[in-house]
Amino acid sequence: MALRLGDEAPNFTAETTEGTINFHEWLGSGWGILFSHPKDYTPVCTTELGTVAKITPEFKKRGVKVIAISVDPMDSHKGWINDINETQKTTMNYPIIADPDKKVATLYDMIHPNALDNMTVRSVFIIGPDKKIKLTLTYPASCGRNFDELLRVIDSLQLTSKFKVATPANWKDGQDCIITPAVNDAEAKTLFPKGFKTVKPYLRYTPQPNK
Repeated sequence: MALRLGDEAPNFTAETTEGTINFHEWLGSGWGILFSHPKDYTPVCTTELGTVAKITPEFKKRGVKVIAISVDPMDSHKGWINDINETQKTTMNYPIIADPDKKVATLYDMIHPNALDNMTVRSVFIIGPDKKIKLTLTYPASCGRNFDELLRVIDSLQLTSKFKVATPANWKDGQDCIITPAVNDAEAKTLFPKGFKTVKPYLRYTPQPNK
């Protein structure tokens, strides 16, 4: 059964390039991203994992741990890391799960038979400190992911978990937010001392409250 937003992220024990992990223990009390790739030693996947290695400091700054997974065996992962480092001019700095028996891939419904029947699609799960799934994305094998978008979503999720705001289309960190409709104007004046602009009763903008 497909996982939905708000479901608890299934726990598992798995072998990774950095040792054996219990997933929930590895996550700890922070945020996490679990993302799958179809196959080691393939071009798009190589660029994806290299890109994540380059922006890992951005994830760490936000208190986010990142882990990759495919159904390839461990020796494949370890050999491929050398290619990632060489071709992407980076150094791998996060673990890759080896899931040759497809146990984790099945738990997270990462194998879509109509797309790829023997390997994982490009799935992404953002997991909150409560171990609940906050975002899911699935990309076709032919399209590499935009990891800047994942950083943007994390900024939004972390902001909206602490303040009664939502983020509008194409929002970026530092831009104005939208006050949620459940907040009335009187409450908004207290919650948002920087003020707010009313476009419609249901559409009120306020400066980002944590800036």
